[in-house]
Amino acid sequence: MQVRRLAASALAISTILLGAACAGDDLASDGDSASGGSGDKGTVKISGQDFGEVQIVASMYEQLLDAEGYDASVQLVGTRDVYMEDGQFPESVQLVPEYVGGIVDFLNVTANGPEAEPLTTPDAEESIEAASSLLEERGITLLDPSAAVDTNGFFVTEEFSEAEGVTKLSDLEGMSVVVAGAPDCADRTDCGKGLTEDYGIDVTEFLPLGFASADVFKSVADGESQLGLTSTTDGTLESQGMVLLEDDKQIQPAQNLVPAVSTEWLADNQDVEGILNDLMAALTTEKLTELNGQVSVDRAKPEDVATEFLESEGLL
Repeated sequence: MQVRRLAASALAISTILLGAACAGDDLASDGDSASGGSGDKGTVKISGQDFGEVQIVASMYEQLLDAEGYDASVQLVGTRDVYMEDGQFPESVQLVPEYVGGIVDFLNVTANGPEAEPLTTPDAEESIEAASSLLEERGITLLDPSAAVDTNGFFVTEEFSEAEGVTKLSDLEGMSVVVAGAPDCADRTDCGKGLTEDYGIDVTEFLPLGFASADVFKSVADGESQLGLTSTTDGTLESQGMVLLEDDKQIQPAQNLVPAVSTEWLADNQDVEGILNDLMAALTTEKLTELNGQVSVDRAKPEDVATEFLESEGLL
């Protein structure tokens, strides 16, 4: 089943981790390089949305490229449209940690309007193939998608799950619930519309409290709402006494991690493809969730978590 993840959902993954810091939206300025590469192979600017998961993955990109002789730097921003000017990278950006469904739907909506027929499916390769002409037109190459997937997810309290026998979204069919989530959730087919139209859930109210925000968790914990919106790789759920419900009807498009690269820059730096594809092959959803938890629960620094993972996988 095809579903639409609108451009606004580019930000729907954007506050997964409680410790995410804002890096600013000025891509003209240089970000700080944690690894300090020699720069023999030239500079590379890495951008992306500023939240914990991307902070970790962007640091992995930076450290791997620095180790290979590039002078890499990271400048994360608030939303996708900052580093995707009219659907393409500005000259100052060469590389972005992306999500298959997020970038494909963003390009589709940018080019064809908000009512465009969706190109995304639950399959990453199918989604990329469907967007091949758009990607070519915009000068963007998607490398190998990772097995690591991070989609929108919905959670309830452990008490609610046990009392109502709810472990998957279809268990809520016919039930009346209040949903706490991102402001745009109500009108999205991978969010509010999917809950009501695909799952037959009676959503009596949407509370626009953010995506995986502290307010969302408090609302669900206090019983103000029964269903909260977060990420499937949220590493804080268990520690907060929450249960992630299975999306058993698959209303979410494929959101596999994938490196998005400037096609022109990649043509002159072809070794980057192998470096980043090896990283994508090493990541899984389980590992990504664990890494997120180290930042959001244990308060480790994203760059330290990235270094430890790369070393443990023999990539650095």
